[in-house]
Amino acid sequence: MTIASEPALHKLQFYVTTGYHCGYLPNKLAQSLIASPQHLIDKNVYSGLIQQGFRRSGKFAYRPHCEHCHECVPVRIMLREFRPNRSQKRAYQQHNNLSTAILPVTFHEEHYALYAAYQKARHANQQQEYEQDDAEQYRNFLCQTNVDSVLVEFREGEELKMVSVIDVVLDGISAVYTFYSTSDSKTSLGTYNVLWQIDWAKSLNLAYLYLGYWIKDSQKMAYKQNYKPLEKLIDGVWQSN
Repeated sequence: MTIASEPALHKLQFYVTTGYHCGYLPNKLAQSLIASPQHLIDKNVYSGLIQQGFRRSGKFAYRPHCEHCHECVPVRIMLREFRPNRSQKRAYQQHNNLSTAILPVTFHEEHYALYAAYQKARHANQQQEYEQDDAEQYRNFLCQTNVDSVLVEFREGEELKMVSVIDVVLDGISAVYTFYSTSDSKTSLGTYNVLWQIDWAKSLNLAYLYLGYWIKDSQKMAYKQNYKPLEKLIDGVWQSN
């Protein structure tokens, strides 16, 4: 396995954004460190960046860079040691009838309609910025990539139930974003999705599933603690949980 060399990473430049509203912790401003130029960030270079805690949004590779807050902790599942617990097994069986299709990353009107409904259901009581999601923002966020990415559809019969955008890096896969139908409160689509990604990554003989950032005081991020063994990037070193 070859990860991007230090010289390749040294060709990048990094800049810090101005402060913006933190989407995870109330009454806090966030800042990000952005890697540039975008055209130099291919699969190999991004594989090196993701090991250093970066993520991708559209064609932007970033990581949190908040002066007075260090709550965002990059996490990844160690796939070879992972064993599902009882509730995770139930969720997998509950949705094992879903069919999947792995597609190139591009815009689909049907996907966007599901995304918009998901945002409305999940963020109805939060900042109004979520209500301003539109098709152009969706395209910029999930339909643009400069690395090795796929789009995965999950259907029950003909009905679209869930969509995931996934990056493939040299040592694992990275869960960029997943959205799904929220019409039935008894479903466990989110859990099933993580388990599906674990199985898919194993079939590719990869070692890790990168889950993005875990935040101790964010309820939205709490689910990541349920997948063990989990490694956290602390002080630049991946450490077992």
